[in-house]
Amino acid sequence: MRQLLKGNEAIAEAAIRAGCRGFFGYPITPQNEIPEYMSRRMPEVGGAFLQAESEVSAINMVYGAAAAGVRAMTSSSSPGISLKQEGISYIAASDLPCLIVNIVRAGPGLGGILPAQSDYFQAVKGGGHGDYKLIVYAPSSVQEGADIAYKAFDVSEKYRIPVMILGDGVLGQMMEPVVLPDSIDLNGIPKKEWCVSGCKGRKPNIINSMRIKADDLEKYTIDIYKKHEVIKQNETMVEEYMCDDAEIILTAYGTVSRVCKSAISLLRKKGVKTGLIRPITLFPFCDKVFEKYAKKASVKKFICSELSMGQMVEDVKLAVNGMKPVLFFGRCGGNIMTEDEIYEFVLGVDK
Repeated sequence: MRQLLKGNEAIAEAAIRAGCRGFFGYPITPQNEIPEYMSRRMPEVGGAFLQAESEVSAINMVYGAAAAGVRAMTSSSSPGISLKQEGISYIAASDLPCLIVNIVRAGPGLGGILPAQSDYFQAVKGGGHGDYKLIVYAPSSVQEGADIAYKAFDVSEKYRIPVMILGDGVLGQMMEPVVLPDSIDLNGIPKKEWCVSGCKGRKPNIINSMRIKADDLEKYTIDIYKKHEVIKQNETMVEEYMCDDAEIILTAYGTVSRVCKSAISLLRKKGVKTGLIRPITLFPFCDKVFEKYAKKASVKKFICSELSMGQMVEDVKLAVNGMKPVLFFGRCGGNIMTEDEIYEFVLGVDK
């Protein structure tokens, strides 16, 4: 059955249906519908909702719940996620699964409550201290946000790594029809042999992110690097839209990708063969797809469009590796580019 839901609400309900039973957060616009929704629904499913005294407290509560084997989640927006970074680093270094939702607002600083994509670096480059990564998804619709939230816990537990959904204020606030998945049977979740759930009759499990000896920490860091490489092989998601005959390839994620598709329709009517590469996972990044099209003689250039001053564009340039020009077109401060602006920009460089 289709339901009309805000993006924030759809993500929250999908997470509950995926077995999330611990939510810990703190209010901040434009993601407030997630904790509001969780505060009502968690008691109905026997879960725990707690509005912490701060973002720092909230992420450390996620740490504790995840260590105990609970499917745990937090959500926030930009400056709130910044406050959580130390805890996220600890969770990653303890090999714990959880879901973190960032509905991005404009920055830096407190910035404004309007949508942005300027947390890309923070999300995909680690964010906190040390050598670690998160799996980062960037949905472009309310339906995709719900689908990703539903699968996120399975992926997170498969690799014992935190997962982040990176949306923006548009995705969180807009309403679209959604088909929600069925609730899982909690008894069907594989047993977590590593969790600290009581050790009567077995050797105690220890959850720890500190490794004092240099050799021990080096070995661990190399091991998680190897895990990241496996994730790159198995979990990369990307949409290739009208790229087969494209001479100019736009690239964008999330909300901006929808604007780009509208611009492509206008450009195609003008006779400009344009396509779109839309990364759905920002980490792992779809390097091989960009490399494939960069090697095509028919492709003239790539144009990266973002709600920032240019962050993903750096990864696009690395993937293209100098084989073709990579240009950038962005808006920031909470402004969103229009299809006409992208159209005019492409026409201006298609000479």
